[in-house]
Amino acid sequence: MNALQALTAQGQAAWLDYIERDFVRGGALGALVAAGEVRGVTSNPAIFAQAIATSAAYRPALHAAVERGLTPEQCYEELACSDVRDTADLLRTVFDRSAGSDGFVSLEVSPALADDTAATIAAAERLCRAVDRPNLMIKVPGTTAGIAAIPALIAAGINLNVTLLFGRGAYRSVAEAWMNGLEMRRAAGAPLGSVASVASFFVSRIDTRIDALLTDCATREPALAKRCAALAGRVAIANARLAYRDFQRLTTSPRWHALALRGAQPQRLLWASTGTKSPDYRDVVYVEELIGPATVNTLPQATLAAFRDHGHVRPSLTEDPVAAQQVFDELASLHIDFDAVTEALLDDGVALFGAAYTKLIDAVTAAYPA
Repeated sequence: MNALQALTAQGQAAWLDYIERDFVRGGALGALVAAGEVRGVTSNPAIFAQAIATSAAYRPALHAAVERGLTPEQCYEELACSDVRDTADLLRTVFDRSAGSDGFVSLEVSPALADDTAATIAAAERLCRAVDRPNLMIKVPGTTAGIAAIPALIAAGINLNVTLLFGRGAYRSVAEAWMNGLEMRRAAGAPLGSVASVASFFVSRIDTRIDALLTDCATREPALAKRCAALAGRVAIANARLAYRDFQRLTTSPRWHALALRGAQPQRLLWASTGTKSPDYRDVVYVEELIGPATVNTLPQATLAAFRDHGHVRPSLTEDPVAAQQVFDELASLHIDFDAVTEALLDDGVALFGAAYTKLIDAVTAAYPA
């Protein structure tokens, strides 16, 4: 059993943050799934932008879609839905063996809809019809409008990956919306166990932003340099561990028990952006330090390979919650506003995915005849 396979024994699912047509259809993804190393797949506009712009595998289908008169946006959706459908089929054995609790592939609504609740709901419903697989998860952003869409989508039985979460306050809003949706579904007499959701915390981006603020703080006030250095690279993990404590409290509440008795699945926490961005940190730190039951870690290809090679598995997520809180107490004492950081990171995340989507549509448009 290698480190990736050992995660399953800890109750954590390893998902791959990558999708590309030859990778899916050529057997590489299927081999990872068959080996028990990958139990799900996530995608986003940046991943599809890179795949469609650089892989020749898309050219025949893209040109055929253009000849049929599809718009660039329609061409992209057709290509993406085809890849996601194939990926869902490869993961179907995981989905079936886990009784519908794992084996998902995620497809994101357009970032242009991040502030439009009604359009997000309509897009999610359209993508579900287009893919037509039970193990599809629709990704919606953790914006105010995205969170407002959650109850209606869960009530309709649509699996959701709520993405771009950074702060615990946003997560609590997501969890509230998710339970509201389950309660709406229960009131309608619909089954609860057939709908799944994850709440996706972005991890490494927090340390990147906070570390820069700590460096600025130490530069301005050299007397604080030692305290600032002691916090570097620790805030993202502390934040995730405290969020997991919130999850544990929520799933022991009377409200949750009433839903669980009707077969509801917990909304798992998913750790995203787990590739290490700083060369000063261990390349698998955001995997090793966030292992616990009822969680998902979605890894880019390089991090997946690194963790297989030299990752260490232990139940790390629940280690020393007091120390995690102390990290935030110290951060506040240095007058670093974590809530302001997470709000800025959400804005940046929406903008980055929007830019990737624009790049993606440009790549599709480039295939149109002159």
